[in-house]
Amino acid sequence: MIVIPHTDARRTETPGGVMTTLASPTQGGASLALWRVEVPADTAGPLHFIDVEQIWTVLSGRIDIAIEGSEITAAEGDTVILPANALRQVRTGEGFAAIVTAQAGARAGRPGSDSTVVPPWIA
Repeated sequence: MIVIPHTDARRTETPGGVMTTLASPTQGGASLALWRVEVPADTAGPLHFIDVEQIWTVLSGRIDIAIEGSEITAAEGDTVILPANALRQVRTGEGFAAIVTAQAGARAGRPGSDSTVVPPWIA
């Protein structure tokens, strides 16, 4: 059993919000990554895909997700399962906080690019 103290959580700030890594291969040796996402009001992330399934649970606020030509909304207490490789863009009018999990080592990419990266909050 491994305990990761709250004080060891790793924060990554991007133009789209703050991701706080709670567990990952480089933080506790987990085979899954778990992180908290906090996004301010009137923010839109980039159009991108993740090569594995992700599960998002909204802790507060509301998220709007454009995914594969559809629009979905999730509010406090809702859980969204995003399929692998689906093009998505996460947006919010009021801001939100969520807990997200995915397989460790998940890779993200953008349409039209041949490269993918492991985001630091998943590594």
